[in-house]
Amino acid sequence: MKMVIKEKEYSTYNAICLGYRHIGEYGHVDGYEEQLYLSDDGQYFIYGVGGPDSPYTEPEIILITEEKAKKWRKKST
Repeated sequence: MKMVIKEKEYSTYNAICLGYRHIGEYGHVDGYEEQLYLSDDGQYFIYGVGGPDSPYTEPEIILITEEKAKKWRKKST
């Protein structure tokens, strides 16, 4: 997935995946998946995708801070 945010392109293809988690069952309307990435310039982002009743009704990339990335990783283990 590629997305331009503030005139910069973020891509799951070119970044390092640091973690993955899924919430709910595959195919459920409220289930979703998140992947944490680190871009080549040091920016952390989450790629999320899910069902129509999930936080990710459309595939989305969300920029986050290093602190939030650390908290995300602790929650996903």
